[in-house]
Amino acid sequence: QVQLVESGGGLVQAGGSLRLSCAASGSIFSISVMGWYRQAPGKQREWVATITSGGSPAYADSVKGRFTISRDNAKNTVYLQMNSLKPEDTAVYYCNADVRKYSSNSYVRNWGQGTQVTVSS
Repeated sequence: QVQLVESGGGLVQAGGSLRLSCAASGSIFSISVMGWYRQAPGKQREWVATITSGGSPAYADSVKGRFTISRDNAKNTVYLQMNSLKPEDTAVYYCNADVRKYSSNSYVRNWGQGTQVTVSS
């Protein structure tokens, strides 16, 4: 069993910052891609950022220049530093990780439970 546990969400004023963390645990042999998605009320889940095992990041245009994704491979943890937050960033943020378990030869995408980020104007 693989678990992803997010933390760091909360309420912040526009222009402020938050840092999200997501730690993966369980029977993990390796993790390839890790990333973040978000879902605002009444909207579909949308991709925010991704980082490869080698540390190469990619960002949605809506967050480029404001958000930074990073990871600590030794801790199986991915981070999302969010700066210059806007009310439209309000959403539940979900982390994901493509995990290969010791008992498998393939990678499976796993998801966290989500953490609420609310940006007030």
